[in-house]
Amino acid sequence: MTMLSVAEARTKARTRLSSSMALWAAEATGEVRVEIALKPPTEKQVLSDQTAAADWAGSWRAVEGKAGDASRLEIDWEDRTWARVGRQRVPIRLRLLTPDEVAGFVGGDAARDWRKLRDRAQLIRERFRAESNDTASIGDEDAEDTEDGSSLAAAIRSQSKRILSLSDAAFVTAVDVVDWLRTHRLGSLRPRQLPIRGVDSKWFETHRSLVTALLGGTGQVDAVSVLDAEPRLRLRILDSTLIDTHLDDITAPISQLSRLPLSPRVVFVFENLESVLAMPEWQGAVAVHGSGYAVDGTARLQWIAGAHIIYWGDLDSHGFAILNRLRSHLPAVDSVLMDEATLLTHRDLWVPEPKPSTGVLAHLTGTEARALDRLRAEGDVRLEQERIPWDMALNRLRTAAGESSVPHDS
Repeated sequence: MTMLSVAEARTKARTRLSSSMALWAAEATGEVRVEIALKPPTEKQVLSDQTAAADWAGSWRAVEGKAGDASRLEIDWEDRTWARVGRQRVPIRLRLLTPDEVAGFVGGDAARDWRKLRDRAQLIRERFRAESNDTASIGDEDAEDTEDGSSLAAAIRSQSKRILSLSDAAFVTAVDVVDWLRTHRLGSLRPRQLPIRGVDSKWFETHRSLVTALLGGTGQVDAVSVLDAEPRLRLRILDSTLIDTHLDDITAPISQLSRLPLSPRVVFVFENLESVLAMPEWQGAVAVHGSGYAVDGTARLQWIAGAHIIYWGDLDSHGFAILNRLRSHLPAVDSVLMDEATLLTHRDLWVPEPKPSTGVLAHLTGTEARALDRLRAEGDVRLEQERIPWDMALNRLRTAAGESSVPHDS
């Protein structure tokens, strides 16, 4: 028989609750419409097993009879008149009209999760309602329909899994942090400066996305500056005439490095720090440590825009992914030693790449794309930057930089 059992209906309702609870909690949805067809039997099916049909109808009468205030539900019944069975009253549809009704019918962990998420979303709305009311017109009783209210709902929805996963104490702390940050406009702070018990840099690493989203939902996204130490870069000034300083190896926040009065003709961006440190004096040149996927921070250096930028990374899928990322910000970047010929010349130095990148890299040249295809075809191999002989690397860098930028004679 095709009759839908109570257990099967609960499975369907549980699936709907799991997929919709973030939306329902975020938007404080009071009414929903979850309808589940119960697939009543035909006369032929009843005749084939009247006991099963009767038990099935009885199970739905029992569900309807047990439904209390916390698990109200509606079952549509219909009279069927069959020639050989007579008149029978059968359930045809289960209707659940609120999220609480859905949760009450489902029961178990899913219902507990719903109630927790519902209550926490309500607490967030109540705690930050003043932000929404600030933009609502006088007398507007539905402040949560304002743009800010919608933004807060979107933040709750996007962070529902994290909101649900927190312990009670951790959730209260997260809300306290958001509330403190949005009401204390003190500029950029370090996590150590926040007067909230138990909050430190490690706490922010764990809860950054939630705090950022909720601050954005209250219209105070700029207050999130406390969460991040400004990214730092390391660079070497290879030509002492470029700047009036005795420093040639500098590590500092990007904003400070960007203000240096530099006008290099060529900027080398290397994935490997040892390559940066090994660079000789070079007329008009600066070498920057790209720091892997943080390489796009290089594009924030104001003085880099007018320079010839040369990137050299590991010959592996991640090296090309990093190059692709840099070139998405600085399209004119040239690569060096990231071609198929270099790969094949050093076959004896290959090692396996344990977790290759599989993304689509739209900013590679044809030469680079062929090298990437080849290393994948060879079984996801990699040629690390440091394995290439230094003399060979310098010659290729000279060629890439052009005649106007060559190392000083030593």
